[in-house]
Amino acid sequence: MGIAVQTVTLSLFRFDRALSRIWVLGQMGAARFAISRVSGLRFWKLCGSGTGEGFTPRPNWGVWAILAVWETREKADKGLRMLPFSRWSARADEACTLFLETYSSRGQWAGMRPFTPSGTQPDGPIAAMTRATIKPLRAARFWSRVPDISARVGRDPNVIFKIGIGELPLLHQVTFSVWPDAATMDAFARCGPHAAAIRAVREEGWFDEELYARFRILGHEGTWQGRAPLAANFRQEAA
Repeated sequence: MGIAVQTVTLSLFRFDRALSRIWVLGQMGAARFAISRVSGLRFWKLCGSGTGEGFTPRPNWGVWAILAVWETREKADKGLRMLPFSRWSARADEACTLFLETYSSRGQWAGMRPFTPSGTQPDGPIAAMTRATIKPLRAARFWSRVPDISARVGRDPNVIFKIGIGELPLLHQVTFSVWPDAATMDAFARCGPHAAAIRAVREEGWFDEELYARFRILGHEGTWQGRAPLAANFRQEAA
């Protein structure tokens, strides 16, 4: 028998109607009971999102996310058909899920190490995730840097997909982005506002907790902004 490989999913849901937005806001508490009973789920977070380029202190009340870590891909496929995932998908005006496999991870999330690396860095597209708990007294300094970084990410033609999500506005933040390859993402990270912000993190101690992870992209389901996310990218990879 082969070794079971952990699967990570990021499910995004868009709610256009006012009543649906009120409903999903309530789900941030109510859905915890259902998701805690899903078999094969090792770690999960219910998250809101940001406006603009995604990673901003202004919430986007129409877009919500569920990040999940599963024991295997088979359990992920089964679990995503159960509550609360199925209920959110049924109520959403649009939904999609990205399937990921961790190849690099360091740091902690809520005192845990949720992502177990398996395999090596792929030659093609990768996804990158940064998660941080911001110290309250450093929040103003942190958010003064973010607009420059978000604007650069938004203008970068190499960014295939991007979104900013979080568990708690202003203090618990996650960036998620997809790049054509690791070298392209590394080049972005080494220069400009992003590099300056990383130096400030180290020198000024902005974060109580931080996590950096990279993933191989396994596939996707659903649509986002009216199209299949990453579809063209997958065709290029297979060619």
